[in-house]
Amino acid sequence: MMIWMGILIPFLGTSLGAACVFFMKGQMNRSLQRALMGFAAGVMVAASFWSLLIPALENTEHMGIFAFAPVALGFLAGMAFLLLLDHVIPHLHLGSDQAEGPKSRLQRATMLVLAVTLHNIPEGMAVGVVYAGWMTGEKQVTAAGALALALGIAIQNFPEGAIISMPLTSEGVSKKRAFGYGVLSGVVEPVGAFLTILGASLIVPALPFLLSFAAGAMIYVVVEELIPEMSEGEHSNIGTILFALGFVLMMILDVTLG
Repeated sequence: MMIWMGILIPFLGTSLGAACVFFMKGQMNRSLQRALMGFAAGVMVAASFWSLLIPALENTEHMGIFAFAPVALGFLAGMAFLLLLDHVIPHLHLGSDQAEGPKSRLQRATMLVLAVTLHNIPEGMAVGVVYAGWMTGEKQVTAAGALALALGIAIQNFPEGAIISMPLTSEGVSKKRAFGYGVLSGVVEPVGAFLTILGASLIVPALPFLLSFAAGAMIYVVVEELIPEMSEGEHSNIGTILFALGFVLMMILDVTLG
């Protein structure tokens, strides 16, 4: 039961954020959007280090001077995986008129949702890997630490849910459909986490690699998309300030609960 709750918490965060479309009128203020992007980026960076990379390195201490090898390889593989998805999945980032990936006849709204869905893939993997490690008795991974990661991702998913659902209304999408799109973008998280947990017995030997793989995928999203978007336009320091707050919040969650 605890595991099911853990993997559904991030999805709940996305869904609650998407529900903002029913309570907020008009388009989202650009400064608010940058602030939310910065906050999400801060949480993801902190989660990558405190909840994924540090446990991965602790798991490889027995390898001596080569302890870095599986962690470094996993991190780079995670970056490469998201780079590949970026090139094979048509998607459109907020504030952009130029779609990325292969040419497609998909509607603009659909490609906006696909862009956010790409964010959520590594987050679902991260939660799944951590819970799989805890299930199999890895001492570097605790139930509280897994919960801290799930809560942190849920907190940063709330603004992401709002960021995807609210702009869709300006694209001519009804509020109900915009909410549905926001919820749909978060479905990949519990699905990815569940599939990862199903392979728990296979994951244990490769746990350091997979933890760092999820971290690399999350850092790719932060550097490739969130940081550029939070820094656009004038007065972009609001994104930097919220990045720091998001980072500190995730660090506090991991240290106090983990």
